[in-house]
Amino acid sequence: MADTDWPGCARSLKGVILDLCGVLYDAGEGDGVAISGSIEAVKKLKASDLQLRFCTNETQAARGAFVAKLHRLGFDMSVSEVFPPAPAAIAVLKERGLRPHLLVYDGLLPEFDGVDKNDPNCVVIGDAAEKFSYQNLNEAFRVLINLDKPVLFSLGQGRYYNEQDGLKLDVGVYMKALEYACDVKAEVIGKPSPTFFQSVLNDMGLQPHEVLMIGDDLVNDVGGAQHCGMKGVQVRTGKFRPSDERHPTVTADGTVDNLAQAVDMILNQRR
Repeated sequence: MADTDWPGCARSLKGVILDLCGVLYDAGEGDGVAISGSIEAVKKLKASDLQLRFCTNETQAARGAFVAKLHRLGFDMSVSEVFPPAPAAIAVLKERGLRPHLLVYDGLLPEFDGVDKNDPNCVVIGDAAEKFSYQNLNEAFRVLINLDKPVLFSLGQGRYYNEQDGLKLDVGVYMKALEYACDVKAEVIGKPSPTFFQSVLNDMGLQPHEVLMIGDDLVNDVGGAQHCGMKGVQVRTGKFRPSDERHPTVTADGTVDNLAQAVDMILNQRR
């Protein structure tokens, strides 16, 4: 098999980016539960000569609290290695002088403590879970519809994700509702945004062809990475559905049972 194909491409890799929810762990009650073999898989990557980063659309907790949860589950990672959408969104808000109306989960609010939210001139939505009530969505709608130039930021655009008790609607569903109601196109911050992926590559100091993305979301993880020039491998955990392997527009470079299998295949190619 050619070195440009999976898993042969692993021989020339310099870095790996991992999604978190659905790849390392399944969300749910408490801190959730680590997926079998994933803790050891992360340890193996850390012990290798590959750079490792974690790229997530997680928006239910501030980054420090989120990483603390992953530590409790048994994962070895630092806050600086984890890239969620909220810090990137805050940088955009400050750069453009925007004051957000926030429709996000309560656990994410501390991230925005240093941001001016008076007299909002844009809306930021994340995975607000049960906060996506009619009243809260309608309040966000009213802010947007009353702006001369409505600006909507969405922290990711996932359709759904997996928790221990089943699939849950994600932020993209509510993003589309506000887009339709206000005749506006959301600016997505997070996967699959090329700018978001590029910020991770910049931090690694690597070119796209030197990095592999592993995720459970075919469109946002794998497709987003491929659009930036990376290889993308999908795991059959988390939100994976058998129909993903017959998707009309996105084809993963490889599909594996879980992260542990992917990491073993990568490291075996590099021996």
